[in-house]
Formats: sequence, structure tokens, C-alpha cells
Amino acid sequence: MPEIDKVAWILIQDGLVLSTRSEGKDVWYLPGGKREPGETDLDTLRREVEEELSVAVDVLGATHLGTFTAQAHGHAVGTTVRMACYRAGYEGTLRPANEIAETAWLGYADRYRTSPVDHLIFDHLRSAGLLR
Repeated sequence: MPEIDKVAWILIQDGLVLSTRSEGKDVWYLPGGKREPGETDLDTLRREVEEELSVAVDVLGATHLGTFTAQAHGHAVGTTVRMACYRAGYEGTLRPANEIAETAWLGYADRYRTSPVDHLIFDHLRSAGLLR
């Protein structure tokens, strides 16, 4: 079965997690994206967040939160996404860029608005007491 390899940034403030919505999509995703050949998790994290949100992630202070696998949203049944998630600080002003139409701070009650892999991540964040 095909697997999509992605890295996500988990930014939490006041019990809410930063999420993004791409142009033309109605589902919210955690910031991040697909790894390019030869990239490490942190290389991907740095590049994707800068491309999507115009900020510099502090990869030296990044902490691996977990890796989650689920059916890939919008793909054929059996295609999975593997998402390595990292918490990290940042420098700059958050602002949507490239394909990102908007950002929002989501709580656990917003879980239904996200992709299947994000459901697992929201569950994990809630059970860890990080998401309200």
C-alpha cells in the first residue's frame, strides 16, 4: 500500500492547536507537509512551515511528539499518511502563504473538521492534557 510521508508542526496556545486550511479545501490540516528526497524530519519541518506560514521554526529546540498513521484524506482507500509531529517555538509573524488560505486555533471540539490522521493527533493531544 502507498504511504505519504509527512511532518507536522504542533503549536499549542491556551489549549488550542494551530491549524491551516488550503485554498479550495474544506478540511483543516496541521501545518507541515511532505518530505522531499534527502530531507530529515527537521529539514522538512523548517521548510514547510516557512513556506506555509512565513515563520522560522526553532528546529534546535524541537521535540518529537509522536508519529501517527491513518488513511490519507482525499486519496484512494489503502493509501496512508505517516505524520511525524514536532512541537517547537518560532520567530516571526504567523501569516498564511502559498496554498494556505487561512489559519485557525482549534480545540478538541473541532476535531471533526480535520483529516483522519489529525483525528489521531487531536486524541493524543487531548489525552496528554494539551488540548481543550
